[in-house]
Amino acid sequence: MITFASFAILILSIIAHEVAHGYAADSLGDPTARLAGRLTLNPLPHIDLMGSIIVPALLVFSNSPIFFGWAKPVPYNPYNLSNRRWGETLVAIAGCATNLILAVIFGLLVQFGGAFLSPAALSLAATIAFVNLFLGLFNLIPFPPLDGFTVMRSALPWHLTAQLQHIEDRVRTGGILSLVLFLIIFSYILSGPFYSLVVWLFGLLTGPVA
Repeated sequence: MITFASFAILILSIIAHEVAHGYAADSLGDPTARLAGRLTLNPLPHIDLMGSIIVPALLVFSNSPIFFGWAKPVPYNPYNLSNRRWGETLVAIAGCATNLILAVIFGLLVQFGGAFLSPAALSLAATIAFVNLFLGLFNLIPFPPLDGFTVMRSALPWHLTAQLQHIEDRVRTGGILSLVLFLIIFSYILSGPFYSLVVWLFGLLTGPVA
């Protein structure tokens, strides 16, 4: 039961992340995502077979400590953004911020809701908090095409942006092979410290275990 709930939570959290990108772009003057019908929490327009179903299912049902997946990227045109200097940064960080805000809300609900929530509801809230905390922090890693790389690229001086854009283009050209290589590096080198950080922050949000 928890496994199926975790799978559904992961998918919906990924979709909320993408929708937040679209709303941020729309608020900054780019209607591309809205005109494409992507400013909706209806999963159907966002589902990517590999990233939204197959990869998350393999991770969740194999009890992997990694929560990862992706939806179809919400389209936006950076040249339409009213804030040309920081627009891409704001759009990129909106997805991570949404996941982290959800993690804080449901984490605090776990910490202070024990008196009026059932154990099942607390367990569900804890899962939502943990998944969103993991996704929000994971996407801040500065590796393309994760949001952390976009934030870094768009926040740096102009003369460095083109070099980072070239790196991102090369990684995107590699497609699934680049993703597999990154996940292998992450799993063997970064996953331990990263998971420890997520667990520590999760404990801060949810409070000590009774």
